[in-house]
Parts: sequence; C-alpha cells; structure tokens
Amino acid sequence: MSGPWGRVFGPLDLDIPTGGVTVLIGPPGSGRTALLMNIAGRMKPSAGTLTVLGHRKARDIFAGAALAGVQQLDAIFESVTVRDLITEQLRWDAPWYHLVRRAEAAQRDAVCLPVFGDLPMPRLHDYVEQLDELTGLLLRIALANTARPPLLVVGSIDEVTNDRDRAILVERLVALGQEQTVITASANELPEGSGVSAQIPVPHLELAELTHGRHEKRD
Repeated sequence: MSGPWGRVFGPLDLDIPTGGVTVLIGPPGSGRTALLMNIAGRMKPSAGTLTVLGHRKARDIFAGAALAGVQQLDAIFESVTVRDLITEQLRWDAPWYHLVRRAEAAQRDAVCLPVFGDLPMPRLHDYVEQLDELTGLLLRIALANTARPPLLVVGSIDEVTNDRDRAILVERLVALGQEQTVITASANELPEGSGVSAQIPVPHLELAELTHGRHEKRD
C-alpha cells in the first residue's frame, strides 16, 4: 500500500489462520496500522490481492469484521461516561424505528460480559478518564464487537503497558478466539504458553511520515 508520501507497507505475502488469535509482529506506526485496517476492510491495498474469509472487496470484508483499539478510529472523549458510550452503541446497532433508552446494568453486562469475562466491568457512571489501560481497551473492544462478526481486529496489545495486564488482555482475546478469528499486533513476540494460535513477523512496514521527511530533505 502506498500513500501521498510513499510506501506505507509491503510488498507482503501473508497467510493468517482462521480461528484463534494471530499476533502480527512489527514496529508500531502508520504501516502496521494501515495493514490492520486493510485486513478489517477499512482501507484498500494499492496493489495485490487481499482475501479475508473468502471476501476480496473491502465493503464485503468490512461487513464481517470489527475493528477496535485504533486510536485514529475509536478514540473516546475522556469526559464521556461508560453509560453514554454503551447507550450510543446500542442506538447505533438498533433499527432506526426502535427507541433505545439509556443503558442500565443489564445492557452493560450484555455488551461487556463476552469481552470482560470474570474481570470487573466498568461502572456505568465512570468517566473514560477514570479507566485504567486494560479496562479502557477492553471496553473499546466490547463496543466494537457487539455484533460478534467472524473477524475481530484489535489495533495493538502494546497499548496496555503493564506486563500483567497485557497478559490478561491476551487471555481475553484467546477466549474470544474460540468463536471468532482475532488478529492483533505487537512490537515483540509473546512468550510461549500465551495461548495464541500464531505469531507472524511482518516485514516492510514503513513509516510514511519519515519517508516524507527524507524526501523533503533530499529536495
């Protein structure tokens, strides 16, 4: 894939298994983010072929994929409450003619329980700024995953900087991977026994911003 300032990623030749959790290993930046967005049907490659669960058109891939944990897409205003976020998502999911009232504990549980499992769920009156990294990312995954599509793409497990919490995040993704194909990314390989199905090093992930800077310097 190429952008205005040069190559973003590629060329790549990747086979990602269906089911379970696959971690794409590569440096953070625009290239890795763009690759994940391509896989989730939010962007299209400039050349080559991308097949996701039998689909090749971006709109068809989009229809069967959830994408969470990408700051450019699902960043949440800190002054918003958990109740407001869940209410907004439920209204977005409902037919236009359905009246959806403000979310209560039952609605929060329906949205969050599949992702949080036995972990404490955020309180309805909590503001996003009050949530720790793990809870905040799990909430973003839960909101994106309400339809339970066959593919779930999570931007990066590295957003959770605490080692213990990151291990818990991986456990929750592995649980989701029992019923969905889960793809995420990290700068470093996970230790053995993490439960993920595959870890795939991804070469040729470019930083388009840096490429732009180098071009300007040469000119």
